[in-house]
Amino acid sequence: MTEISPTELSDRLRDDEDVLVLDIRHRDDYEEWHVPDSINVDVYDELIDDPEMAKEALVDLPDDSEIVTVCAAGVVSQTATDLLREMGYDAKTLTDGMNGWSRVHQSAPVPTDLDGTLVQVARPGKGCLSHILISGGDAAVFDPSHYLEEYEGILDDYDAELVAVFDTHAHADHVSGAAELAERHGVPYYLHPKDALAIDVTPIEDGMTIEIGTVAVEAIHTPGHSKGSVSFDLESEALLTGDTLFHESVGRVELGVEAGLEDTDVEENAATLYESLQRLLERPDDAVILPTHDPGSPEPPVTATLAEVRKRNEDLERDREAFVETLASDIPEHPPNFERVKRANVGQDDVSDEELSELELGPNRCAAE
Repeated sequence: MTEISPTELSDRLRDDEDVLVLDIRHRDDYEEWHVPDSINVDVYDELIDDPEMAKEALVDLPDDSEIVTVCAAGVVSQTATDLLREMGYDAKTLTDGMNGWSRVHQSAPVPTDLDGTLVQVARPGKGCLSHILISGGDAAVFDPSHYLEEYEGILDDYDAELVAVFDTHAHADHVSGAAELAERHGVPYYLHPKDALAIDVTPIEDGMTIEIGTVAVEAIHTPGHSKGSVSFDLESEALLTGDTLFHESVGRVELGVEAGLEDTDVEENAATLYESLQRLLERPDDAVILPTHDPGSPEPPVTATLAEVRKRNEDLERDREAFVETLASDIPEHPPNFERVKRANVGQDDVSDEELSELELGPNRCAAE
């Protein structure tokens, strides 16, 4: 076999096995988004035009490691693998390239004193984090991707019955699997009505409490990143903060406006987000902050207490005026296809299975900085 699956590569990298990931894409594409610790040798054009021309750039690669070649979809990198094997290297191709890498999911329990288990599911290729709460044989899933088999497998492992599915907000960087997962199990899909523009949900409101087994889940309406952003307080042990509060940043405030889904402006949204953050900062310092994204390639569990976040997050040190000015004026590059993804998640656009992977290709950019 000259291919390696994304999951196998992920496992081997986590186990620090001796494998060299070689990205053969153009430098700009690599710098925007790549497998962690991979190296870039830009021979993409040579591999297409005349593979023999790529040999000079590849001849000095180490010969004591297995090499895994990567491109966008695993096609041109297969040419690289064939060439490297011809040159005497032990080489394989990452199946489906970065497209396949974006599908990888990893999971681990989050240390808490909850009467149950809280599992974090990380998607390192997208920087996405979702969570599964299991208590008393019942389970709730928060912010699932559309790769539902990942969550079904964890539910089976814990022999838990799914009773609820939640989204903290209508995401802009990936297509949510929450509605489909809820429909598959015949359970409520909870989303704030401000983000459920054209989709059938069980509306969740500020202060609402839902019991999952013996754990109380309290909804805190924290708009700003989106009008319907909600954070969830799990008995002051954990705060699922969506894209409202990250460990070292806060949520962006312009995506809903620029997608044509909000009638506010970025200054108004920034001021709203500031007020939402003040509500979260009132919670206990030892509560574990669990956002739905991490800007790197997260390996679960990704955690920090609220006290730690206060120290690490410069956005929380700004007064209201400086906060609004900073978020409204310093707009990072947008997530790929965010308008279409956002419209799909509020129910205004249908996305076929064939389109899903292509829409989600690219890095996560939901943080303000």
